[in-house]
Parts: sequence; structure tokens; C-alpha cells
Amino acid sequence: MREVWDRLGRPAAGRGEFDRRMVDELPEPAGRWLTHAIRPGTPLARAVVMDMHGQIRIRRWLPFRAVQLQAPPDGYVWAARAGLGPLHISGFDRYAEGRGQMNWRLAGRIRVVSAAGPNIDRSAAGRVALDAVFVPTAFLSDQVTWQPGPDPDSTVAEWTVGDQVLPVELRVGPDGALRSVRMRRWGNPNGRPWALYPCGGTLDDERDFGGITLPARLRAGYFFGTSEWADGEFFRATITDATFR
Repeated sequence: MREVWDRLGRPAAGRGEFDRRMVDELPEPAGRWLTHAIRPGTPLARAVVMDMHGQIRIRRWLPFRAVQLQAPPDGYVWAARAGLGPLHISGFDRYAEGRGQMNWRLAGRIRVVSAAGPNIDRSAAGRVALDAVFVPTAFLSDQVTWQPGPDPDSTVAEWTVGDQVLPVELRVGPDGALRSVRMRRWGNPNGRPWALYPCGGTLDDERDFGGITLPARLRAGYFFGTSEWADGEFFRATITDATFR
């Protein structure tokens, strides 16, 4: 995991700085978001390291603290500790070089989840595409293909992650703030068969992190935007710090 972290987190080199003219050819909602999120002159980072805390649902809601490295479209590492006291769960989820992995232990010793394989690869790639919104400068690369959204306040960013083409719908407020993201992501929510299900969440409470404005609170899960959202939501987080690379 540490080797993956080092590879994904290497600093950007020679990518320049943000200029508002960079969004001239993008769909209007995309330009509205990016000019709101990125201060002119900000270096074009390729990755972010975020500290966060919140609640995650593992049968029941548990408090957690975590650090996440996000480097779209190459991958991510999410390392966390959930629960209280000696019977906490700690470990990581990751995706890199086309492979996903989950590795979690009880009290740091007893393995409770160890998963890999094609289904994990495909699901983790979906998280790369969804969580890309925490690196707004990455959306200015030629690795993103833009499509119109279903209405004037949305647009679709299409990422190629590994061998998958993954369209993510972004909904943007009148002020340029990103309000929600959603996609059809491979998974097995609540024990269902592996398949594509609606996945995404809401974003709010913006903060400036060194020239890049991010939503500091998020709620995420499967069945976002459907009547099953209450059962599918499994993640609520507050981002307390973000450092771009």
C-alpha cells in the first residue's frame, strides 16, 4: 500500500497554472464549476491528500477517521480507522494499475475483509471516477471527455479508468458550487448480486484549500437519487484538510 501511495502521490511536474480561458471550450456547467473552484494562477495539481472524519455504515453507523490520496484517473488509497476502543477496524481500500483491493482488520490483527479480483477492480475504478471531483484541476486534462448533461445545470465528465469508460454526472449550482455527483457503478450493495447500480451523493459546505475550493461535507452511497437512497447511503464525511500535488 505504501508503494502504491508513493507512486500515485508523486507531485505534478510542468503542468502550468490555471487560466480562466482553459474552460472556454467546455460545457457551460463545467466552466461554471471550474472557474468557481480554481483560483486563477493556481498550479494544476494532479492529486490531493485529504484528511477526513465522519461516519461509515458497516451494518451500523460507526465513527471513522481517514486519509485519502486521490489521483485521477490513476487511482486512490483510502486508509481509515473506524469504531471506538480496542475493537476498532482499520485498513485500506485502493486502486492502482487496473487493480482494486480491500484489506481490513479488527483491532489491527484479525482479518475481517480481504478482497480482490475482477469485481473489486471494476467497483474501485468507479470510485476513482466519482472521487475525481476532489481534484478539480485534473478535469482540465485531455484525459476527460465532456458530454452534455440532462439539464442546463449538469454535465457529464467521462473518465477512462483502466479498461473502463466511466461517465459521471456533475450537478452545479448557480454560484458554481458542485452540488452532487452520480454514476452507475459496479457493486453489490446490501448483498445484492454484482451489477451496475446508481451511486453518488451530495456535496456542500465549501472551503478553500490553497486556491482550490472543495466541498467539505459529503454524503455518499448506492441508489442515490432513488427511493432506496436511505438504505443505500453508507458514507458521511467532513474534509478537514487537503493538500494538492
